[in-house]
Amino acid sequence: MSHPVIIQGGMGAGVSDWRLARAVSQTGQLGVVSGTALAAILARRLQSGDPDGQMRHALENFPVPGVAARILADYFIAGGKPAGVPFKLTPLPSLKSGVDFVALTVAANFVEVFLAKGGHAGLVGINFLEKIQFPTLPSIFGAMLAGVDYVLMGAGIPRSIPGVLDRLAKGEAVELKIDVEGALPGDDFLSQFDPAAFCGGGAPTLKRPRFLGIVASATLALTLARKSNGTVDGFVVEGETAGGHNAPPRGALQLSAEGEPVYGPRDVPDLEKIRELGLPFWLAGSYGGPDKLAEALRLGAAGIQVGTAFAFCEESGIRPDLKQQVLQLSREDKARVFTDPLASPTGFPFKIVQLPGTLSDASVHAPRTRLCDLGYLRHAYRKDDGTLGYRCPAEPAQDYVRKGGAPTESEGRLCVCNGLVSTIGLAQIRADNTLDLPLLTAGNDVAQVARYLQPGRDSYTAGEVIDYLLGAVSH
Repeated sequence: MSHPVIIQGGMGAGVSDWRLARAVSQTGQLGVVSGTALAAILARRLQSGDPDGQMRHALENFPVPGVAARILADYFIAGGKPAGVPFKLTPLPSLKSGVDFVALTVAANFVEVFLAKGGHAGLVGINFLEKIQFPTLPSIFGAMLAGVDYVLMGAGIPRSIPGVLDRLAKGEAVELKIDVEGALPGDDFLSQFDPAAFCGGGAPTLKRPRFLGIVASATLALTLARKSNGTVDGFVVEGETAGGHNAPPRGALQLSAEGEPVYGPRDVPDLEKIRELGLPFWLAGSYGGPDKLAEALRLGAAGIQVGTAFAFCEESGIRPDLKQQVLQLSREDKARVFTDPLASPTGFPFKIVQLPGTLSDASVHAPRTRLCDLGYLRHAYRKDDGTLGYRCPAEPAQDYVRKGGAPTESEGRLCVCNGLVSTIGLAQIRADNTLDLPLLTAGNDVAQVARYLQPGRDSYTAGEVIDYLLGAVSH
C-alpha cells in the first residue's frame, strides 16, 4: 500500500468529522477523523434529532447485536430536543468505565469511521491523543471494526499502541497502563478491553491499521521506533506552529512578553536523524502551501500533514458563523492565535484562535462557573487508600484542591472539553440558560486561510485545498 502525500489533520472534537475526512479521502489523500470525545458527540447528535439520518444509518450497520438499539433508546430524540433543554450527559470516562460508556465509545468510533469510508475506496485514518487514556482501547476497537486504515497518535509517548493494534487485529484482549499521579512503585493501574466479551462470544479478526506517531523531535521518533511493543509505520513530525496541543519547549520554560512559550533551536526536529530511521514521515506545522509540500519532499518526507486549511473549509465541523468570522479576519490580516501555556488541563501548550465571544475572550469567560461534566481531560490520582480518584485542573478550584491538587495548577485553565464540543454546534445549556462558549484551535497558518478563497467566494472546499497544495507538485 502506497502512502498518501497529504494527511488531513485530525482536529479538535468533531472538527475533523466524517464529512471532512470523506471529502479528503475521495481525492486520494488521507482523510482523518478526530477520535476525541466521540461518545459525547454521537449522543448529542442523536439528541439533536440526527436530521440527515446518518448516525442512525451507521448504527444500523454496527456489527454487534443489541448495542445500537440501546444507544438509540438512551439518546435519540425524534425531531431533536427542545431548544432550551440541556443535553443528557454521557458517563464520565474512568479506569473502570461502565458497560454503557464502553459500548457508546466503541459505537461512536465505528460510526465516524464507517461514514468517512462510505462511497469511495480511499484511505481513512483516526487521530487520538495519548493524554486521553481511559477511552483509548474501546475507541481503537470501534475504529477497527469500521476498517480504519491508519491510527495517528500524539500528545504523549504512545509506545503501547502498536501492540494494541496487533492484538485487537487478532481478536485478543488488550490492556493499557494508565498514568496515575502519585502512583507508588509496584502500583499497576491498567485499562483493559476484551473484544470477545464485548462481542458476546468470539471476537472478529480485523485489519491491522498502520500506526503513525505524532512527534516533535528525533528523540521521540527514535523512542517510538525502538521501544514500542509493535510496529511503528511512520511519523508525523509536528512543529510548534501547528494547531491544537504543542510539545513544550525543551529546557526551562520561558515566556515571551505576550505570555507565550518561547521555542528555540533545540526545538527544531533533527530530520537527518529521523530519515535514518528508514520510516516514512510527514512534516506538519505551517505546511499549508504547494511550496512547503515541495520543500518537504526535497527533505525526504513522504508528504505533509495539513490541519488549519481544512479546519475552515466547508466540510469541517466548525460552526459556519465561526468559520466566516475567522475567514474575514484572515482577509483583513487580523487572524491570530495565542499559544497558551496554561489553558489546557493536559499541561501542554495549546493554540487558541483569538475571537470575540469565545473562550479566548477573557471578558466573557472569566465570570463563568467552572464545571467538569465531560471529563475527557481528567487526571487520575492515587488516594491514600490506594484507590483512584479523578480531578481536572479546569474544574472548580476548590474541588481540585480538595482532591489534593496544587492551587497553582488550577490557575488559568479552561474547560477544553466543553469548549471544543461547543465549537461544532453542540454546546451544553447551563442552569442560567447560557450556552458553553466555543474554543477554536488552529495553527499559525490561520492568518493565511483566506488564500484558499476563489474570487467572489466566501467559502472553499476540501477538494480546493487539495488542488492548491498539489499545484506545484505532480503526482
